[in-house]
Amino acid sequence: MMDGVAIDGSGTSSDKPRRGRRVRMTGAERRQQLLDIGRTLFAERGFEGTSVEEIAAKAGVSKPVVYEHFGGKEGLYAVVVDREMRQLLDMVTGALTAGHPRELLEQAAFALLDYIETYTDGFRILVRDSPVAQSTGTFASLISDIATQVEDILGLEFKARGFDPKLAPLYAQALVGMVALTGQWWLDARKPKKAEVAAHLVNLAWHGLDGLEQKPRLIGHRKS
Repeated sequence: MMDGVAIDGSGTSSDKPRRGRRVRMTGAERRQQLLDIGRTLFAERGFEGTSVEEIAAKAGVSKPVVYEHFGGKEGLYAVVVDREMRQLLDMVTGALTAGHPRELLEQAAFALLDYIETYTDGFRILVRDSPVAQSTGTFASLISDIATQVEDILGLEFKARGFDPKLAPLYAQALVGMVALTGQWWLDARKPKKAEVAAHLVNLAWHGLDGLEQKPRLIGHRKS
């Protein structure tokens, strides 16, 4: 001890504050950080309302770093949307495991509502009109892809009940579209609870299919 200052073994005073070394991110870590920040900002403000400057500032980097990883805002946005589309498609198709058609409807409804609940920011981005082309297409094309997954199931059910299986694609689009649009509404409403929403969706879809006419007729004046 000298003049109230502790001396370490090297003869230097040990009362100097130690500066924490800043850990440098790897390229993969930086890319993931920018994706997470971009995802949050795109969900809050949309594509047009988000700037490269803001993304870079929140990441604590310069603008060229964003361009280096994604080529600009458009590239970052496209990657974010592609990831969300794949996540949603994987959740829905992975949920279709039951053998009974009504339970399959329940599983599909729950899968979409689970995605909305868990990946709220991602769903907000997907349902916006996208100004950038993605490799996975648009939200409408994604819904069409999901409908294709249940098309074969409906076709078999139609055939067993004496209906025209060629109409299965039409009904698959209608059913999946109904769930998707209800999901957009529930995104902000969040009432009633998820299980109740799923039950009502399946109630409408299943009992509608259960009472299906083999040759539906129009009752109004218009026939074409």
